[in-house]
Amino acid sequence: MKAPLALNRLAKWRTVFAGWQLGTRAKGDPECDAVRDQRELLLLLRAEMNALTTLCLEKRLFTAEDWDAAVAKEADILNESLSQRFPGFRATSVGLEMDSKVAAETTKGWRM
Repeated sequence: MKAPLALNRLAKWRTVFAGWQLGTRAKGDPECDAVRDQRELLLLLRAEMNALTTLCLEKRLFTAEDWDAAVAKEADILNESLSQRFPGFRATSVGLEMDSKVAAETTKGWRM
């Protein structure tokens, strides 16, 4: 089985991403460990999703156009859900828009 070795190798990038986000920290630092775990999960999910999509396209279970439309639909649904979850924020094609008055309430109590 090649996948476990390849995935293990890919997961090593978690440390680079954690350092990029938080700066160099020792293993055992709870915040950095959490970021490393999250980055590893995202890397593995991306590799798995890409593999699944490639197999489905190769087996002609759907077309690239079907895939594109489905991804766009799901992205729009998630985007709307996030706008509702974080009132005052809205993602657009050119960036993140913020209504400062509403966002101030949303971010009350967030760590600075």
